[in-house]
Amino acid sequence: MSSRIEQAARILASARLQLTRLPGLPGAVRPADEPEAYAVQEALHRRLTATGWGEVAGHKIGCTTPVMQAFLRIPNPCAGGVFAPTVASGTGLFQHDHYCHVGVECEIAVRLGADLPPRAAPYDRAAGAPAVDAVMAAIEVVDDRWTDYRAVDTPTLIADDFFGAGCVLGEPVADWRRLDLTGIGGVMAMNGEVAGRGHGRDILGHPLEALAWLANSRAARGRGLRAGELVLLGSLVATRWIWGAATRPRSRSRAWAAPPRASRDPRGAARVASPVWRLTTHHALP
Repeated sequence: MSSRIEQAARILASARLQLTRLPGLPGAVRPADEPEAYAVQEALHRRLTATGWGEVAGHKIGCTTPVMQAFLRIPNPCAGGVFAPTVASGTGLFQHDHYCHVGVECEIAVRLGADLPPRAAPYDRAAGAPAVDAVMAAIEVVDDRWTDYRAVDTPTLIADDFFGAGCVLGEPVADWRRLDLTGIGGVMAMNGEVAGRGHGRDILGHPLEALAWLANSRAARGRGLRAGELVLLGSLVATRWIWGAATRPRSRSRAWAAPPRASRDPRGAARVASPVWRLTTHHALP
């Protein structure tokens, strides 16, 4: 492992742990391309796991839909890791001040029941589908850890898990093969007003095309996908940043913020707790 890669991973890990927003990586350690970016990402995962963040439980894929490609001005998918302690099922509670600039996205996720190992022949969605054990509605929690993400190069964004910060998974649907995944719709509403909507077909034409992309991307680096891992396939709506007001994504996912709670510390000084976000996924599949 080159010293450049380890230095970049050290900077990103330190910023993540200290909730410090970065302008980017210094030129001397900035990943030159996407393969190097994923090498930095793996080194970052090792460092975070060593500090007690837990193991990587799966993967998130960003920029798989036109709305997100336009939002981030990036024309191709990008992947990041998802740490096990950041994954909730059904409902999750998230402390607002544990993030730099937190947002939510309405997603489709899958859980794998079989490995997708590296192989010479590329995967397509037909080859990847047998490995899918269940399909789920999901909310991805994202964190903008940059002073200005639009000024940060794509390899650096990838190196830092491409905004990934956790997720809430809905009820697993094991008999998903009866569903038309391209026709599944998602709607996100904020304070009672629709903030975005999309369909499964927005994800590279079919949600499982994103899974195939990830399997091929990892195979190119000698990596596979493992049974039991989860994969967030991409957001159906543009990211919605949370500033502290109540937020209620509906239809496929809901979220709301509890108001700050006043309390007193042992010294008697008044303090105000950070808002706690409760995110709940649900679906209305036939």
